[in-house]
Amino acid sequence: MLSLSHISLTIGEHRILSDVSCSIDEGEIVGLIGPNGSGKTTLFNVISGFLTPTHGTVHLQGSDITKLSSSRRAQMGIGRVFQNFGIFREMTLEENVLIALEALPKADRMQRGNLRKLAGETLDMVGLQSHAKQKAGSLSGGQMRLLEIARTLMSGKEVFLLDEPTAGVSPKMTQQVADLILQLKKQGKTVLVVEHDLPFISHVCDRVIVMDVGRVALTGKPDEVKKSKELRELYFGADPTT
Repeated sequence: MLSLSHISLTIGEHRILSDVSCSIDEGEIVGLIGPNGSGKTTLFNVISGFLTPTHGTVHLQGSDITKLSSSRRAQMGIGRVFQNFGIFREMTLEENVLIALEALPKADRMQRGNLRKLAGETLDMVGLQSHAKQKAGSLSGGQMRLLEIARTLMSGKEVFLLDEPTAGVSPKMTQQVADLILQLKKQGKTVLVVEHDLPFISHVCDRVIVMDVGRVALTGKPDEVKKSKELRELYFGADPTT
């Protein structure tokens, strides 16, 4: 579904990413973890088209998208949910979801039939149908995150890039975000999620990629990675028992 090959990025004299290669299968949930400054969000920017790598290629479903714009990538099915809320706070939840359709070609919008009904069904899927007529600015942080995912769903995306979806979210809402991500998997969506919450990552992810100083340091199943000496050293320094 999504493949990165030998991605490097240099800005000025600073090498931000160094020879990053990885692939994400269709319908897979992959966690991207690592210390602050390890290059996780920068890699998201490369995947979504906000940054062009100095070297390497990005492929989506076999097509080279390395030099395509972020808007073209969005049209091809890549959806990004940013760490900072990007919702329209003065609009209702229903309006926020409907406006996501503006990115679709008119023919695609027409095929969807009753758009308000579809918006209601989408909000119901993320547990926000009862708030449909409220202004988005009245929501809690966790509810705003769910609304952003609902908008991404409404716009027909197949690949979801979630940047710290549980940041500032209550434990109850964190569980709702986790449930929604697992529901996306059931629908065949592909999810790449940046997170610092390791229990959350262990719960929702099929696989984990660990980054450090702009490179892939470790990859594997959540339980394997969580127990690894390399992960402890990245987060806490050298293992005192060695």
